[in-house]
Amino acid sequence: MTEKSCWILTEGMAGTENQALGLAEALGMRPEVKRVRARAPWRWLPAALWPCPLAAQASGADPLRPPWPDLLISGGRKSVAMALAIKAKSRGRTFAVHLLNPYGCAKGFDLVTVPRHDHLEGNNVVVTEGALTRITPARLAAALGRHGERLGRLAMPRFTVLLGGANKHLRFTPRAAEELAVLLKAAVGETGGSLLITPSRRTPAEALARLRAGLEGVAAEIWEGGGDNPYFAYLAAADAIVVTNDSISMASEAASTGKPVYVFDLEGEARKFRTFHENLRAKGIARPFDGTFERWVYAPLDDTARVAEAVRTRMASKGG
Repeated sequence: MTEKSCWILTEGMAGTENQALGLAEALGMRPEVKRVRARAPWRWLPAALWPCPLAAQASGADPLRPPWPDLLISGGRKSVAMALAIKAKSRGRTFAVHLLNPYGCAKGFDLVTVPRHDHLEGNNVVVTEGALTRITPARLAAALGRHGERLGRLAMPRFTVLLGGANKHLRFTPRAAEELAVLLKAAVGETGGSLLITPSRRTPAEALARLRAGLEGVAAEIWEGGGDNPYFAYLAAADAIVVTNDSISMASEAASTGKPVYVFDLEGEARKFRTFHENLRAKGIARPFDGTFERWVYAPLDDTARVAEAVRTRMASKGG
């Protein structure tokens, strides 16, 4: 049987793209990643108002032309119009899945998946607790196999620290970095453990420098951004995971491991993020980070597997 084709269409944001990759991988598909690069005048207009959306793709950007894929996984606001145009051009043969809220266009997709805090419902909507992820036991084991000898020399318990950065509502300030360093130092001092710290592309350089200074003398490995990214290995090696509250994707990845998840609040306030983290606490997955260490057990998030099963079922019922 011919392998089904799959496209991923996003604005190129790492968090959204990783969600789409996680879904494609859970379906056993090898996706072709295409990124939206709108040209003038489209880039000056809201995507919902784009005339002839497929003509919006800039010259030299990823081509959007037939043969159309069997499965299209889109994510992000600017991908909505193009995704629906592809579905229309395929005469409905392309099964279109959109990740996150498509803002008024949900009925145009075969399936939409949104986290609970987006408050979207419908016959074609699958509600998740958080973001889809690429976390699987096999991926974690493979990553630990590549990095385990080095990480195994660090004292246990190991605290993996996932650092985010600023968004529209939250700020990773130098003061927040200093506060986090104090708490991490207390946790290591209490337990005799060590730290595995990985910044994201959004982590401010000054905040990271303050954190590093505050942890002087503490047993820690901080990924500098070179070589094989140890992100999955850090998750696999962790006894507990500390994550900043600005990233639903990172918290969802941590919550998919089954390991204790501690959340450190950055400065600012964001209702969506607060609701998400409150849901994790209510499910016994996460707790606020106060510099102490406890072990607890919970059912890991399995949103990616649930959404993949919904896609399989609906594609089969459609004859795909």
